[in-house]
Amino acid sequence: MNPGEEQLCDAPTMAELIAAMAERIASERQGDEPLRLVGVRSRGFPIAGRLSQALQRLVGYHVPVGAVDITLYRDDLEGGERWPVLHGTEIPFDVDGAEIVLVDDVLFTGRTVRAALNSICDLGRPARVRLAVLIDRGHRELPVQPDVVGRIIDTQRGEHVRVRVAPIDDIDEVIRISPLTL
Repeated sequence: MNPGEEQLCDAPTMAELIAAMAERIASERQGDEPLRLVGVRSRGFPIAGRLSQALQRLVGYHVPVGAVDITLYRDDLEGGERWPVLHGTEIPFDVDGAEIVLVDDVLFTGRTVRAALNSICDLGRPARVRLAVLIDRGHRELPVQPDVVGRIIDTQRGEHVRVRVAPIDDIDEVIRISPLTL
């Protein structure tokens, strides 16, 4: 680990958090709409895949997973000098009338969630959208509140929280990075 980094969550703890999140998603279902997961690229997508596996054991059927790329829905594109890199939205199911659980790794200002909601609603009208995040670090700029949280972490505004998750990264962990080392 680099100086200025503090590990907040290791791989076994992350697995426990995801299992607890799946239990909460399953127990708080309302109605019988089809359950679908949509992970925010990039790290929300593999977390959604793990939630799907845990949910299948709980609900007894496969819960499909899609991925949403929020790049073109961001409200800060004009500030960059480079063209944005698109990774594509891949939602292989109809969102109309479905219960969508939007999954992301870290909830911070709420702007990513706003962009993801706009992207999903451009594809149809879900019956309900719930938000599940592995880490809630506070400091909202928009009125966004998660329905399911793995862990709440108190942070300073200048700190960073980084989630590393396989297969994107070579390790599963959550770290806090001091603003002095950025």
